[in-house]
Amino acid sequence: MVTDLIMLNLVYLVAFKIAVLLGKTVSAELSQHYIVVCNLTWLFNTAVFGLYNFNGTRRLESIYRGTWRSIALHMLLFTAYLMLAKNMNFSKTFLVVFYTILAFSFILNRFLGTMIQYRFLDKFKMAKKVAVMGSNLTAERIAAYFKKQENIHFYGTVCDDNLMYSTPGTGTTAISSRLAEVACLGVMDIYVAIKLERMPEVVPLIEEAERQCIRLKFIPDFEAALGSPYTVTNLGGEFPMITLRHEPLEEMGSRFKKRLFDLMFSTLVIIFILSWLFPLLAILIKLQSKGPVLFKQKRTGRNDETFWCYKFRSMKVNDRSDVHQASKEDDRITPLGRLLRRTSMDELPQFFNVFIGNMSVVGPRPHMLKHTQEYKEIISQYMVRQFLKPGITGLAQVNGFRGETKDRQAMENRVKLDIYYLENWTAMFDVKIVFMTIINLMKGEDNAY
Repeated sequence: MVTDLIMLNLVYLVAFKIAVLLGKTVSAELSQHYIVVCNLTWLFNTAVFGLYNFNGTRRLESIYRGTWRSIALHMLLFTAYLMLAKNMNFSKTFLVVFYTILAFSFILNRFLGTMIQYRFLDKFKMAKKVAVMGSNLTAERIAAYFKKQENIHFYGTVCDDNLMYSTPGTGTTAISSRLAEVACLGVMDIYVAIKLERMPEVVPLIEEAERQCIRLKFIPDFEAALGSPYTVTNLGGEFPMITLRHEPLEEMGSRFKKRLFDLMFSTLVIIFILSWLFPLLAILIKLQSKGPVLFKQKRTGRNDETFWCYKFRSMKVNDRSDVHQASKEDDRITPLGRLLRRTSMDELPQFFNVFIGNMSVVGPRPHMLKHTQEYKEIISQYMVRQFLKPGITGLAQVNGFRGETKDRQAMENRVKLDIYYLENWTAMFDVKIVFMTIINLMKGEDNAY
């Protein structure tokens, strides 16, 4: 924080001097009074993005991300302040020079800071030395985590589960010897992966560790009991809470970003594509067969709620639409319908579903009610995909799992990819899937019928 503030002020003064040298009219107030506003704005922005949270386990990516966001917000707020300030003549050249130099300075600052930190940690052995105790799956995960950390010196594993739960006595047992050995080597903290029901058995271990001036930090071992990935959070600051999945879209900020993307994307499609394509296709659909232009069907959405899903009608009107999927040689499909389905243009009205809010641009494909009832009885974790809004396209679709599902294995593969998407969502993941969808449409897909 200190070096950032020093750099911010130096860059500010340099930009002011450069603007003057370039012959631009710059108010003296800009260098005398408004530099204080510049500093306060920076401190506000960094507080918003938590840039200076003193958490040693923060990833470098989050620090760089917080830095860029702080610079961008600073540019918006400080520029707006200068524009609204009364009797204030400020140079646009000053702002361009200031934020250009500031951006490059922060790049240099972060790279140099990271390099110096790692050199110091390595040369002067300043990194804290830690170890892991236990031989269960949780202990293995902890060890793998520490091996990746640059600012921590990972000693290794002290002992296995059997030795960990043995009684140390007065220092003559094997565990006492091991603790004395690692203490001499400079280990300060030992992370113990332990089953909660066996906590009473490690009281002697705690006493021996304290005699050796070693801190024990206990991490519950739930791997064997739960049999799946889990996340431990805190409820109300009082109760530890275990959730069996990492769901980024359970966070309000993530849902806001996804909804904003959906609104922007669907609005652009409706205005620039559907505004002229809808009436054209409506005429062609009406000329080919009797019936409505749009086909609507009840589908299963988020949290197993039903909604009306819209498509351009690609079949003759029939009474089998709610129970039979379209197949390759389906005689219900009209000639125009085959083109619409092959190019996925029949799905375009679903952008109205996205705009309304019962679908997303990217997500698990919505299934007809009959299929949801069938598959949730025979496919494990099938209903997990219903935690999300259904999408026009999805990870399963861009990986070839689209169209008719002829067997159980095909649906299981879809479900696996849908759950992977749910647990690994990011805004850029959505963008990637959209681009992959466009590429697949240009190449053509065998299952598009």
